[in-house]
Amino acid sequence: MTVIKKAQPMSAGEPAKALWISTVAFTLCFAVWTIFAIIGIRIKQELGLNEAEFGLLIGTPVLTGSLVRIVLGIWTGRYGGRLVYTLTMLAAAVATFLLSYAHTYTQMLIAGLGVGLAGGSFAVGVAYVSPFFPAEKQGTALGIFGAGNVGAAVTKFAAPFVLLAWGWQAVAEIWAAGLALMAIIFWFTTTDDPAFRLRRERGVASKSLAQEFAPLQNLQVWRFSLYYFFAFGGFVALSLWLPRYLVGVYGFNLEAAGMIAAAYSIPGSIFRAFGGVLSDKKGARSVMYTMFAVSAVATLILSLPATTITPVIFIVVIFVLGFFMSLGKAAVYKHIPAYYPESVGAVGGIVGMMGGLGGFILPIAFGLLKDMTGLWSSCFLLLFAIVAISLIWMHLSVKQLSRQSHSAPVAAT
Repeated sequence: MTVIKKAQPMSAGEPAKALWISTVAFTLCFAVWTIFAIIGIRIKQELGLNEAEFGLLIGTPVLTGSLVRIVLGIWTGRYGGRLVYTLTMLAAAVATFLLSYAHTYTQMLIAGLGVGLAGGSFAVGVAYVSPFFPAEKQGTALGIFGAGNVGAAVTKFAAPFVLLAWGWQAVAEIWAAGLALMAIIFWFTTTDDPAFRLRRERGVASKSLAQEFAPLQNLQVWRFSLYYFFAFGGFVALSLWLPRYLVGVYGFNLEAAGMIAAAYSIPGSIFRAFGGVLSDKKGARSVMYTMFAVSAVATLILSLPATTITPVIFIVVIFVLGFFMSLGKAAVYKHIPAYYPESVGAVGGIVGMMGGLGGFILPIAFGLLKDMTGLWSSCFLLLFAIVAISLIWMHLSVKQLSRQSHSAPVAAT
């Protein structure tokens, strides 16, 4: 029996309202989280930053937004997603606004730590949204919510116009104002999730930290984390790496390369919702098998010497890869409320953290491999290795689960 069946009855439109408002809020959070992708270029020029300093600047929000997810996920379980989500947005908005008053590199980095809170909102949203829906609809709901990743494209398209008209400080201030307004709207238009209401009504004491972290002792949680490291982290890494790759390999100008990267990001985010629907109808495990199989073929093709692949073939294959990675992002999170219904915040937080770290670590690894080997396609060899390990580990684990429970179906099959 799921939490939603034991909680007090909800109004007919309450789950849908919670889902859509949370999704809009996450879209704005993601737009703020990726703000340095645009304004960082102008800041680099103004401060005369070298490449290492620039990389640290744009990576700081990604890193902190990833690391904070597990804490925010646990707090969501303790204090309710409505409160934690609102406070997270307000804190990120304040940091983003203060960024416009930063003048030194150190001040920029400190402000970036606060901006990174916006990325941590994903763990809050997952733990808040999932209790509103029964198990058979959670994949669809979390897929729709996760489509808020499209906020990165919002920043890539809109921020350059604001920057050119009024300066990068205006981008920070307008994005901060939008996020603060969204926090207020969220607070006054949503209710506490059913799981939190049930605990409050029954006077259930909050779990100890040991209880919160207990599921993290399960190897399965770290297996899910590896899946998300590839599906989400790899997707983010490629969206950041693509412009540089297209310029370096095929001689595209920066404008064209940037538009292709933006075009890669948008459907890759939106199709996450479709991945949630497929996970509910076909089973998350089936979606994961398909995602890994197609990704293995795609990364293997892209691992060929870059000069042997035409630009058209490269773009087609990379878009296919991005599409299936988006399906996989949704499928991973379909597993979490199915296997850990009482620990969605903690488990969702650690899985989200590892995915975010993938978006931070992989671009650095891509650059190091390029410097070491001289091969642009070496980044895809790394992704192929991650896919192969994930697929083998998943298959061996599924076979073991099948042997252990022939009579009882697995929750997320």
